[in-house]
Amino acid sequence: MTKITARVPPDYMLAQRTQRTQRTQRAQRRRINGAMLAAAFSLFALGVAWHEAHGPKARAADELQIMQARADGASQPARALATPVVAGGNELVKRGAYLTRAGDCAGCHTADRSRPFAGGLPIDTPFGTIMTPNITPDPDTGIGQWSDADFLRAMHEGIGKGGERLYPAFPYAEYTRVTEQDVLAIRAYLDTLTPIHFAPPANSLKFPFNQRWLMVVWNLFNFTEGRFVPDPKQSAEWNRGAYLVQGLAHCEACHTPRNFMQGLKSSARFSGAVQAGWHAFNITPDSTSGVGEWRDDELIAYLSTGAAAGRANAAGPMGEVVAGSTQYLLRIDLRSIVIYLRSVPPVSGGEARPRHQWGNPADDVSVLRGTAIKGVNGAQLFVAHCASCHSWTGQGVGASAPGAYPSLIHNSTVGASSADNLAQVILHGVRRTTKHADVLMPAFGNQLTDAQVGAIANYVTRQFGNPQSTMTAEQIALLRAPPRAQ
Repeated sequence: MTKITARVPPDYMLAQRTQRTQRTQRAQRRRINGAMLAAAFSLFALGVAWHEAHGPKARAADELQIMQARADGASQPARALATPVVAGGNELVKRGAYLTRAGDCAGCHTADRSRPFAGGLPIDTPFGTIMTPNITPDPDTGIGQWSDADFLRAMHEGIGKGGERLYPAFPYAEYTRVTEQDVLAIRAYLDTLTPIHFAPPANSLKFPFNQRWLMVVWNLFNFTEGRFVPDPKQSAEWNRGAYLVQGLAHCEACHTPRNFMQGLKSSARFSGAVQAGWHAFNITPDSTSGVGEWRDDELIAYLSTGAAAGRANAAGPMGEVVAGSTQYLLRIDLRSIVIYLRSVPPVSGGEARPRHQWGNPADDVSVLRGTAIKGVNGAQLFVAHCASCHSWTGQGVGASAPGAYPSLIHNSTVGASSADNLAQVILHGVRRTTKHADVLMPAFGNQLTDAQVGAIANYVTRQFGNPQSTMTAEQIALLRAPPRAQ
Protein backbone atom coordinates (compact mmCIF):
# COMPACT_ATOMS: atom_id res chain seq x y z
CA MET A 1 0.00 0.00 0.00
CA THR A 2 1.33 3.35 -0.88
CA LYS A 3 1.62 5.77 2.09
CA ILE A 4 0.25 9.16 1.32
CA THR A 5 1.78 12.11 3.26
CA ALA A 6 -0.25 15.31 3.38
CA ARG A 7 1.69 18.44 2.61
CA VAL A 8 0.80 21.67 4.41
CA PRO A 9 0.94 24.64 2.09
CA PRO A 10 3.70 27.10 3.06
CA ASP A 11 1.27 30.04 3.14
CA TYR A 12 -0.89 28.25 5.72
CA MET A 13 2.12 27.66 7.99
CA LEU A 14 3.09 31.31 7.63
CA ALA A 15 -0.42 32.40 8.59
CA GLN A 16 -0.33 30.16 11.67
CA ARG A 17 3.02 31.58 12.77
CA THR A 18 1.70 35.13 12.22
CA GLN A 19 -1.39 34.47 14.33
CA ARG A 20 0.72 33.00 17.16
CA THR A 21 3.01 36.01 17.03
CA GLN A 22 0.04 38.40 17.13
CA ARG A 23 -1.49 36.56 20.11
CA THR A 24 1.82 36.73 21.92
CA GLN A 25 2.11 40.46 21.20
CA ARG A 26 -1.44 41.13 22.38
CA ALA A 27 -0.78 39.21 25.59
CA GLN A 28 2.40 41.21 26.15
CA ARG A 29 0.54 44.47 25.53
CA ARG A 30 -2.16 43.45 28.04
CA ARG A 31 0.49 42.66 30.64
CA ILE A 32 2.23 45.98 29.98
CA ASN A 33 -1.03 47.93 30.06
CA GLY A 34 -2.04 46.19 33.28
CA ALA A 35 1.30 46.99 34.84
CA MET A 36 1.04 50.62 33.74
CA LEU A 37 -2.51 50.89 35.11
CA ALA A 38 -1.42 49.38 38.41
CA ALA A 39 1.52 51.76 38.57
CA ALA A 40 -0.69 54.73 37.75
CA PHE A 41 -3.20 53.73 40.42
CA SER A 42 -0.39 53.27 42.92
CA LEU A 43 0.97 56.71 42.12
CA PHE A 44 -2.53 58.18 42.43
CA ALA A 45 -3.05 56.48 45.79
CA LEU A 46 0.33 57.73 46.99
CA GLY A 47 -0.63 61.22 45.78
CA VAL A 48 -3.88 61.10 47.71
CA ALA A 49 -2.08 59.88 50.82
CA TRP A 50 0.55 62.61 50.48
CA HIS A 51 -2.11 65.26 49.95
CA GLU A 52 -3.95 64.08 53.05
CA ALA A 53 -0.79 64.16 55.14
CA HIS A 54 0.98 67.17 53.68
CA GLY A 55 -1.70 69.17 51.89
CA PRO A 56 -1.87 72.94 52.19
CA LYS A 57 -2.54 74.14 55.70
CA ALA A 58 -3.62 77.49 56.99
CA ARG A 59 -0.69 79.76 57.53
CA ALA A 60 -0.47 82.09 60.47
CA ALA A 61 -0.48 85.03 58.09
CA ASP A 62 -3.78 83.82 56.65
CA GLU A 63 -5.50 84.50 59.95
CA LEU A 64 -4.84 88.22 59.91
CA GLN A 65 -7.98 90.25 60.37
CA ILE A 66 -9.34 91.85 57.24
CA MET A 67 -8.21 95.44 56.94
CA GLN A 68 -10.43 98.12 58.30
CA ALA A 69 -12.30 100.16 55.73
CA ARG A 70 -14.31 103.36 55.82
CA ALA A 71 -17.62 103.89 54.13
CA ASP A 72 -18.36 107.22 52.52
CA GLY A 73 -19.54 109.54 55.24
CA ALA A 74 -18.68 107.10 58.04
CA SER A 75 -17.17 108.75 61.10
CA GLN A 76 -15.64 105.60 62.54
CA PRO A 77 -13.81 102.69 60.88
CA ALA A 78 -16.00 99.60 60.76
CA ARG A 79 -14.61 96.37 62.09
CA ALA A 80 -14.44 93.48 59.68
CA LEU A 81 -18.01 92.28 59.13
CA ALA A 82 -19.35 93.04 62.59
CA THR A 83 -22.55 94.74 63.67
CA PRO A 84 -24.78 94.30 66.73
CA VAL A 85 -27.85 92.48 65.41
CA VAL A 86 -28.55 90.56 68.61
CA ALA A 87 -30.01 92.34 71.60
CA GLY A 88 -27.82 91.84 74.64
CA GLY A 89 -25.15 89.16 74.77
CA ASN A 90 -21.45 89.53 74.18
CA GLU A 91 -19.69 91.01 71.19
CA LEU A 92 -18.58 87.62 69.86
CA VAL A 93 -22.19 86.41 69.64
CA LYS A 94 -23.29 89.66 67.98
CA ARG A 95 -20.50 89.31 65.47
CA GLY A 96 -21.41 85.69 64.85
CA ALA A 97 -25.06 86.58 64.26
CA TYR A 98 -24.05 89.07 61.57
CA LEU A 99 -21.66 86.61 59.95
CA THR A 100 -24.34 83.91 59.98
CA ARG A 101 -26.58 86.33 58.08
CA ALA A 102 -23.76 87.10 55.64
CA GLY A 103 -23.37 83.39 54.94
CA ASP A 104 -27.15 82.90 54.68
CA CYS A 105 -26.80 79.79 56.81
CA ALA A 106 -30.52 79.70 57.58
CA GLY A 107 -31.30 79.63 53.86
CA CYS A 108 -30.04 76.07 53.49
CA HIS A 109 -30.40 74.77 57.03
CA THR A 110 -34.08 75.69 57.49
CA ALA A 111 -36.72 73.62 55.75
CA ASP A 112 -39.50 74.42 58.22
CA ARG A 113 -39.66 77.92 59.69
CA SER A 114 -40.90 76.46 62.95
CA ARG A 115 -37.55 74.62 63.15
CA PRO A 116 -34.92 77.25 62.26
CA PHE A 117 -31.44 75.86 61.53
CA ALA A 118 -32.67 72.29 62.10
CA GLY A 119 -31.93 71.25 58.52
CA GLY A 120 -33.97 68.93 56.36
CA LEU A 121 -33.98 71.06 53.21
CA PRO A 122 -33.53 68.86 50.10
CA ILE A 123 -30.88 70.03 47.67
CA ASP A 124 -31.16 68.40 44.27
CA THR A 125 -27.92 67.64 42.44
CA PRO A 126 -27.15 65.69 39.24
CA PHE A 127 -26.09 62.82 41.50
CA GLY A 128 -29.15 62.70 43.76
CA THR A 129 -30.67 64.60 46.67
CA ILE A 130 -28.71 65.87 49.66
CA MET A 131 -30.55 66.76 52.87
CA THR A 132 -29.11 69.63 54.87
CA PRO A 133 -28.11 68.77 58.47
CA ASN A 134 -29.29 70.13 61.80
CA ILE A 135 -26.89 72.83 63.06
CA THR A 136 -28.72 73.75 66.25
CA PRO A 137 -26.90 72.92 69.52
CA ASP A 138 -29.00 69.80 70.09
CA PRO A 139 -26.56 67.19 71.45
CA ASP A 140 -28.12 64.21 69.68
CA THR A 141 -29.24 65.44 66.27
CA GLY A 142 -27.37 68.75 65.95
CA ILE A 143 -23.86 70.02 66.66
CA GLY A 144 -24.19 70.26 70.45
CA GLN A 145 -21.36 67.78 70.99
CA TRP A 146 -19.06 69.27 68.38
CA SER A 147 -15.89 70.91 69.62
CA ASP A 148 -14.63 74.16 68.16
CA ALA A 149 -11.98 72.11 66.36
CA ASP A 150 -14.71 69.93 64.82
CA PHE A 151 -16.58 73.01 63.60
CA LEU A 152 -13.43 74.59 62.18
CA ARG A 153 -12.53 71.38 60.38
CA ALA A 154 -15.96 71.19 58.77
CA MET A 155 -15.88 74.81 57.63
CA HIS A 156 -12.27 74.84 56.48
CA GLU A 157 -11.71 71.29 55.24
CA GLY A 158 -15.14 69.80 54.55
CA ILE A 159 -14.75 67.02 57.13
CA GLY A 160 -17.45 66.19 59.68
CA LYS A 161 -17.09 65.34 63.35
CA GLY A 162 -16.80 61.63 62.66
CA GLY A 163 -14.18 62.12 59.95
CA GLU A 164 -16.72 61.74 57.15
CA ARG A 165 -16.21 63.74 53.97
CA LEU A 166 -18.86 66.42 53.48
CA TYR A 167 -20.46 66.94 50.10
CA PRO A 168 -19.80 70.26 48.33
CA ALA A 169 -23.48 71.21 48.48
CA PHE A 170 -22.09 72.59 51.74
CA PRO A 171 -19.81 75.29 50.28
CA TYR A 172 -16.69 74.51 52.28
CA ALA A 173 -14.69 75.23 49.11
CA GLU A 174 -15.62 78.88 49.79
CA TYR A 175 -15.88 78.79 53.59
CA THR A 176 -12.29 77.61 53.80
CA ARG A 177 -11.31 81.25 53.17
CA VAL A 178 -13.08 82.53 56.29
CA THR A 179 -10.75 83.39 59.16
CA GLU A 180 -10.68 81.20 62.24
CA GLN A 181 -11.89 84.11 64.35
CA ASP A 182 -14.99 84.57 62.19
CA VAL A 183 -15.75 80.84 62.10
CA LEU A 184 -15.62 80.68 65.88
CA ALA A 185 -17.88 83.73 66.10
CA ILE A 186 -20.45 81.88 63.97
CA ARG A 187 -20.12 78.87 66.28
CA ALA A 188 -20.63 81.12 69.31
CA TYR A 189 -23.87 82.44 67.81
CA LEU A 190 -25.15 78.97 66.83
CA ASP A 191 -24.57 77.86 70.42
CA THR A 192 -27.13 80.45 71.56
CA LEU A 193 -29.90 79.00 69.38
CA THR A 194 -32.69 76.90 70.85
CA PRO A 195 -31.69 73.24 70.51
CA ILE A 196 -34.10 71.41 68.22
CA HIS A 197 -34.25 67.63 68.37
CA PHE A 198 -34.76 66.75 64.72
CA ALA A 199 -32.95 64.25 62.54
CA PRO A 200 -33.33 65.16 58.84
CA PRO A 201 -34.01 62.34 56.36
CA ALA A 202 -31.03 60.55 54.88
CA ASN A 203 -29.43 61.60 51.60
CA SER A 204 -30.61 59.88 48.45
CA LEU A 205 -27.57 59.61 46.20
CA LYS A 206 -26.87 57.20 43.37
CA PHE A 207 -23.99 54.73 43.55
CA PRO A 208 -21.07 55.42 43.53
CA PHE A 209 -21.77 59.03 44.57
CA ASN A 210 -23.01 57.85 47.95
CA GLN A 211 -19.45 56.79 48.75
CA ARG A 212 -18.06 59.71 50.73
CA TRP A 213 -14.44 58.66 50.31
CA LEU A 214 -14.72 59.69 46.66
CA MET A 215 -14.73 63.28 47.88
CA VAL A 216 -10.98 62.90 48.30
CA VAL A 217 -10.74 62.68 44.52
CA TRP A 218 -13.16 65.60 44.06
CA ASN A 219 -11.11 67.73 46.44
CA LEU A 220 -7.91 67.04 44.51
CA PHE A 221 -9.35 68.73 41.45
CA ASN A 222 -11.79 71.25 42.90
CA PHE A 223 -10.71 72.33 46.38
CA THR A 224 -7.78 74.29 47.78
CA GLU A 225 -7.77 74.60 51.56
CA GLY A 226 -6.57 77.88 53.03
CA ARG A 227 -7.67 81.20 54.46
CA PHE A 228 -8.19 84.45 52.55
CA VAL A 229 -5.04 86.52 52.27
CA PRO A 230 -5.55 90.27 51.67
CA ASP A 231 -3.93 91.67 48.55
CA PRO A 232 -1.67 94.55 49.64
CA LYS A 233 -1.93 96.06 46.14
CA GLN A 234 -5.69 96.51 46.51
CA SER A 235 -7.72 98.90 48.66
CA ALA A 236 -9.20 97.96 52.01
CA GLU A 237 -12.69 98.05 50.48
CA TRP A 238 -11.63 95.71 47.68
CA ASN A 239 -10.17 93.22 50.14
CA ARG A 240 -13.27 93.45 52.26
CA GLY A 241 -15.45 92.69 49.24
CA ALA A 242 -13.20 89.88 48.06
CA TYR A 243 -13.31 88.29 51.52
CA LEU A 244 -17.11 88.35 51.50
CA VAL A 245 -17.72 87.31 47.90
CA GLN A 246 -15.12 84.54 47.86
CA GLY A 247 -15.92 83.33 51.38
CA LEU A 248 -19.06 83.61 53.46
CA ALA A 249 -21.33 85.02 50.75
CA HIS A 250 -20.12 82.21 48.42
CA CYS A 251 -21.47 84.05 45.36
CA GLU A 252 -19.61 81.75 42.98
CA ALA A 253 -21.57 78.74 44.22
CA CYS A 254 -24.58 80.00 42.25
CA HIS A 255 -23.19 82.43 39.68
CA THR A 256 -20.36 80.28 38.26
CA PRO A 257 -21.02 77.34 35.90
CA ARG A 258 -19.79 73.91 36.93
CA ASN A 259 -17.71 71.23 35.26
CA PHE A 260 -18.66 67.57 34.84
CA MET A 261 -17.54 66.90 38.43
CA GLN A 262 -19.76 69.74 39.68
CA GLY A 263 -16.71 71.80 40.56
CA LEU A 264 -16.60 75.47 39.61
CA LYS A 265 -15.24 76.47 36.19
CA SER A 266 -12.54 78.95 37.12
CA SER A 267 -12.36 80.21 33.53
CA ALA A 268 -15.96 81.46 33.68
CA ARG A 269 -16.21 82.92 37.18
CA PHE A 270 -19.47 84.78 37.90
CA SER A 271 -20.65 84.36 34.28
CA GLY A 272 -23.96 82.80 35.30
CA ALA A 273 -25.33 79.31 35.90
CA VAL A 274 -28.59 77.40 36.39
CA GLN A 275 -29.65 76.53 39.93
CA ALA A 276 -32.79 74.48 40.60
CA GLY A 277 -34.29 75.60 37.30
CA TRP A 278 -33.49 79.28 37.90
CA HIS A 279 -30.82 81.25 36.06
CA ALA A 280 -28.32 82.95 38.36
CA PHE A 281 -27.33 85.69 35.94
CA ASN A 282 -23.93 86.94 34.83
CA ILE A 283 -22.61 89.38 37.46
CA THR A 284 -19.28 90.17 35.81
CA PRO A 285 -18.69 93.77 34.65
CA ASP A 286 -19.39 92.86 31.02
CA SER A 287 -21.48 95.74 29.67
CA THR A 288 -23.84 93.53 27.63
CA SER A 289 -24.14 90.19 29.40
CA GLY A 290 -23.28 91.27 32.92
CA VAL A 291 -23.82 94.26 35.21
CA GLY A 292 -21.28 96.59 33.67
CA GLU A 293 -23.90 99.24 32.93
CA TRP A 294 -25.39 99.18 36.42
CA ARG A 295 -24.50 102.09 38.69
CA ASP A 296 -23.03 101.29 42.09
CA ASP A 297 -26.11 102.61 43.88
CA GLU A 298 -28.33 100.35 41.75
CA LEU A 299 -26.34 97.26 42.68
CA ILE A 300 -26.42 98.24 46.33
CA ALA A 301 -30.17 98.85 46.14
CA TYR A 302 -30.70 95.45 44.52
CA LEU A 303 -28.73 93.67 47.26
CA SER A 304 -30.38 95.59 50.09
CA THR A 305 -34.00 95.71 48.85
CA GLY A 306 -34.22 93.18 46.03
CA ALA A 307 -35.24 95.88 43.56
CA ALA A 308 -33.35 98.20 41.23
CA ALA A 309 -35.77 100.34 39.21
CA GLY A 310 -35.34 99.86 35.49
CA ARG A 311 -32.97 96.95 36.04
CA ALA A 312 -34.21 93.95 37.99
CA ASN A 313 -36.35 92.57 40.81
CA ALA A 314 -35.08 89.61 42.83
CA ALA A 315 -37.16 86.43 42.75
CA GLY A 316 -36.61 82.74 43.38
CA PRO A 317 -33.35 81.77 45.10
CA MET A 318 -31.93 85.30 44.73
CA GLY A 319 -35.04 86.73 46.36
CA GLU A 320 -34.39 84.40 49.29
CA VAL A 321 -30.76 85.52 49.48
CA VAL A 322 -31.84 89.17 49.65
CA ALA A 323 -34.53 88.46 52.24
CA GLY A 324 -32.36 86.22 54.42
CA SER A 325 -28.91 87.68 53.97
CA THR A 326 -27.86 90.69 51.92
CA GLN A 327 -30.54 93.08 53.19
CA TYR A 328 -28.91 92.83 56.63
CA LEU A 329 -25.39 93.69 55.48
CA LEU A 330 -23.84 97.02 56.39
CA ARG A 331 -23.64 99.52 53.58
CA ILE A 332 -19.86 99.38 53.78
CA ASP A 333 -20.01 95.64 53.10
CA LEU A 334 -22.45 96.04 50.21
CA ARG A 335 -20.27 98.77 48.73
CA SER A 336 -17.17 96.59 49.15
CA ILE A 337 -18.91 93.69 47.37
CA VAL A 338 -19.68 95.99 44.44
CA ILE A 339 -16.11 97.29 44.32
CA TYR A 340 -14.78 93.74 44.17
CA LEU A 341 -17.25 92.56 41.53
CA ARG A 342 -16.26 95.53 39.36
CA SER A 343 -12.73 94.14 39.28
CA VAL A 344 -13.39 90.56 38.15
CA PRO A 345 -12.73 89.76 34.48
CA PRO A 346 -15.79 90.49 32.30
CA VAL A 347 -17.30 87.45 30.59
CA SER A 348 -19.52 87.78 27.54
CA GLY A 349 -22.56 85.55 27.34
CA GLY A 350 -23.29 86.26 23.69
CA GLU A 351 -26.33 88.50 24.26
CA ALA A 352 -27.11 91.04 21.54
CA ARG A 353 -28.00 93.77 24.04
CA PRO A 354 -28.24 94.22 27.81
CA ARG A 355 -31.15 92.40 29.40
CA HIS A 356 -32.68 95.58 30.80
CA GLN A 357 -32.84 97.43 27.47
CA TRP A 358 -35.75 95.57 25.89
CA GLY A 359 -39.44 96.39 25.61
CA ASN A 360 -42.14 98.85 24.65
CA PRO A 361 -45.57 99.64 26.17
CA ALA A 362 -48.47 97.55 24.89
CA ASP A 363 -51.93 98.58 23.69
CA ASP A 364 -53.44 95.14 23.20
CA VAL A 365 -56.27 95.83 25.63
CA SER A 366 -57.84 98.09 22.98
CA VAL A 367 -57.39 95.54 20.23
CA LEU A 368 -58.99 92.78 22.35
CA ARG A 369 -62.23 94.69 22.96
CA GLY A 370 -65.11 92.97 21.20
CA THR A 371 -62.79 90.36 19.69
CA ALA A 372 -63.72 86.70 19.91
CA ILE A 373 -60.80 84.79 21.38
CA LYS A 374 -60.06 81.35 20.03
CA GLY A 375 -57.61 78.96 21.59
CA VAL A 376 -54.89 80.02 24.02
CA ASN A 377 -54.20 83.73 23.61
CA GLY A 378 -51.25 85.21 25.50
CA ALA A 379 -52.45 88.81 25.29
CA GLN A 380 -55.87 87.92 26.68
CA LEU A 381 -54.35 85.84 29.49
CA PHE A 382 -51.97 88.68 30.35
CA VAL A 383 -54.79 91.23 30.57
CA ALA A 384 -56.85 88.84 32.67
CA HIS A 385 -54.17 87.73 35.13
CA CYS A 386 -51.30 90.23 35.09
CA ALA A 387 -52.54 93.67 34.05
CA SER A 388 -54.15 94.54 37.40
CA CYS A 389 -50.68 94.79 38.96
CA HIS A 390 -48.31 95.35 36.05
CA SER A 391 -50.74 97.52 34.04
CA TRP A 392 -52.00 96.45 30.64
CA THR A 393 -49.22 98.59 29.15
CA GLY A 394 -46.63 96.56 31.09
CA GLN A 395 -45.30 99.69 32.80
CA GLY A 396 -46.12 98.57 36.33
CA VAL A 397 -47.76 100.43 39.19
CA GLY A 398 -45.98 102.39 41.91
CA ALA A 399 -42.97 103.70 39.97
CA SER A 400 -39.70 102.91 41.78
CA ALA A 401 -41.06 102.49 45.33
CA PRO A 402 -39.69 99.39 47.12
CA GLY A 403 -43.13 97.79 47.14
CA ALA A 404 -44.09 98.80 43.61
CA TYR A 405 -45.50 96.39 41.07
CA PRO A 406 -42.51 96.33 38.75
CA SER A 407 -42.49 97.39 35.15
CA LEU A 408 -41.98 94.58 32.67
CA ILE A 409 -40.26 97.04 30.34
CA HIS A 410 -36.51 97.39 30.96
CA ASN A 411 -36.69 94.35 33.19
CA SER A 412 -33.71 92.00 33.15
CA THR A 413 -35.83 88.89 33.79
CA VAL A 414 -38.06 89.63 30.80
CA GLY A 415 -35.12 90.64 28.59
CA ALA A 416 -33.03 87.55 29.31
CA SER A 417 -32.06 85.18 26.52
CA SER A 418 -33.86 82.41 28.43
CA ALA A 419 -37.45 82.78 29.66
CA ASP A 420 -37.00 80.17 32.39
CA ASN A 421 -36.97 82.69 35.25
CA LEU A 422 -40.05 84.46 33.88
CA ALA A 423 -41.91 81.14 33.65
CA GLN A 424 -40.78 80.23 37.18
CA VAL A 425 -42.17 83.51 38.50
CA ILE A 426 -45.52 82.88 36.79
CA LEU A 427 -45.65 79.32 38.10
CA HIS A 428 -44.41 79.86 41.64
CA GLY A 429 -44.89 83.55 42.35
CA VAL A 430 -42.64 85.81 44.43
CA ARG A 431 -42.37 86.29 48.19
CA ARG A 432 -39.66 88.67 49.32
CA THR A 433 -39.82 90.31 52.73
CA THR A 434 -37.29 93.03 53.52
CA LYS A 435 -37.05 96.00 55.85
CA HIS A 436 -38.33 98.14 52.98
CA ALA A 437 -41.32 96.17 51.69
CA ASP A 438 -43.22 92.91 51.75
CA VAL A 439 -43.38 91.88 48.11
CA LEU A 440 -45.91 89.26 47.11
CA MET A 441 -46.88 87.97 43.69
CA PRO A 442 -49.31 85.05 43.67
CA ALA A 443 -48.38 81.76 42.04
CA PHE A 444 -50.44 80.85 38.99
CA GLY A 445 -49.18 77.30 38.62
CA ASN A 446 -52.36 75.81 40.05
CA GLN A 447 -54.64 78.03 37.96
CA LEU A 448 -53.07 77.86 34.51
CA THR A 449 -52.12 74.99 32.25
CA ASP A 450 -48.65 74.55 30.83
CA ALA A 451 -49.86 75.91 27.50
CA GLN A 452 -51.36 78.98 29.18
CA VAL A 453 -48.23 79.74 31.20
CA GLY A 454 -46.17 79.38 28.04
CA ALA A 455 -48.53 81.70 26.17
CA ILE A 456 -48.22 84.42 28.83
CA ALA A 457 -44.44 84.06 28.96
CA ASN A 458 -44.15 84.29 25.19
CA TYR A 459 -46.45 87.32 25.04
CA VAL A 460 -44.44 89.09 27.75
CA THR A 461 -41.07 88.41 26.13
CA ARG A 462 -42.37 89.34 22.67
CA GLN A 463 -43.96 92.60 23.80
CA PHE A 464 -41.85 93.74 26.75
CA GLY A 465 -38.61 91.76 26.51
CA ASN A 466 -36.41 89.64 24.29
CA PRO A 467 -38.65 88.33 21.48
CA GLN A 468 -36.24 85.50 20.73
CA SER A 469 -36.83 84.03 24.18
CA THR A 470 -39.75 81.59 23.98
CA MET A 471 -41.16 78.71 26.00
CA THR A 472 -43.08 75.59 24.99
CA ALA A 473 -45.68 73.80 27.06
CA GLU A 474 -43.24 70.90 27.39
CA GLN A 475 -40.58 73.21 28.85
CA ILE A 476 -43.10 74.64 31.30
CA ALA A 477 -43.95 71.12 32.46
CA LEU A 478 -40.29 70.51 33.35
CA LEU A 479 -40.28 73.62 35.54
CA ARG A 480 -43.32 72.57 37.55
CA ALA A 481 -41.25 70.85 40.24
CA PRO A 482 -42.19 72.08 43.73
CA PRO A 483 -40.50 75.42 44.48
CA ARG A 484 -37.85 75.66 47.14
CA ALA A 485 -39.31 76.11 50.61
CA GLN A 486 -39.93 79.75 51.46
